[in-house]
Amino acid sequence: MSFYRDFNDKIAIEAWNGERRQPYETIGVKRLSPTVGAEISGVDLSKEVSDVQFAEIRRALDENLAIVFRDQDISREHHKRFGLRFGKSLHRHELAATRFSHDGPFDPEFLSWKTGRDSRFTAGDGWHPDVSCDPSPIAVSLLRVTKTPPLGGDTAFANMYLAYEFLSDPIKSLLDGLTAIHDGSLAWTAGYGAKPDPGKTYPQSEHPVVATHPRTGRKFLYVNASFTSHIVQLTRRESDALLQFLFRHVEGQLALQTRVHWQPHSLLVWDNWASQHHAVWDYYPEERWGERVSVVTGEAPQARLDLSVAAE
Repeated sequence: MSFYRDFNDKIAIEAWNGERRQPYETIGVKRLSPTVGAEISGVDLSKEVSDVQFAEIRRALDENLAIVFRDQDISREHHKRFGLRFGKSLHRHELAATRFSHDGPFDPEFLSWKTGRDSRFTAGDGWHPDVSCDPSPIAVSLLRVTKTPPLGGDTAFANMYLAYEFLSDPIKSLLDGLTAIHDGSLAWTAGYGAKPDPGKTYPQSEHPVVATHPRTGRKFLYVNASFTSHIVQLTRRESDALLQFLFRHVEGQLALQTRVHWQPHSLLVWDNWASQHHAVWDYYPEERWGERVSVVTGEAPQARLDLSVAAE
């Protein structure tokens, strides 16, 4: 049997893996796959992280998009404190009030869930970034799974820089300048059966189909099957066809993806703009509990940036 890989895919993977990455001095970084994900060692998140060490953690996140810390026996206060190193504000999810707290009083800056035998759905069961319907979408998410099943329950990640780079030049040209609507009601009403409080609607925002990352200056694909309803500049039929192609492009490209295996006392951190993730629900009827905090920076995805500013 022969295998065929598109020329763009090969060039993109070669460029991604050929980039010169500087060594780390205060942390260990073990990559989980050639394209996305890394395991971080040498850090105790129950203590204050020094500025020097955090700078290396931030760089590891920029380079790998999803990083996991093992053997971290941390409290909810530690969880929030570390989250605030990535930005000044923690996100308050529209559905937080409908959930519960695993440990201590309800805190709107945590989004908690519990999936078990009687669950009709589980949080994150589909490729998505978190809450892309917000005007300023979540920049970084930090997740703890507080009860793990004996087997399964991985979180999968996909690299959206490479999702863009894998596309042919004509498709890239077509996408350049297009914008799409991201609608919270798609994910929460259709996906979870949730309804907004009387007199309220879920967030809806317009973002570029291809955005430029404010930290790295790299282009990434920014549409997803959970939140993106349509492309503004196209007819509905054209939009549906193009979006379905892009959704399948992300789902079907295993070279873009990795899976993070959960262990007790792990903390998973990801770049929520340049990656998508998928909570794998393969552990029925076992239970999986989790809670996350997420960071917002006030920025909105932009098609192009002043790269001299992005590099600062």
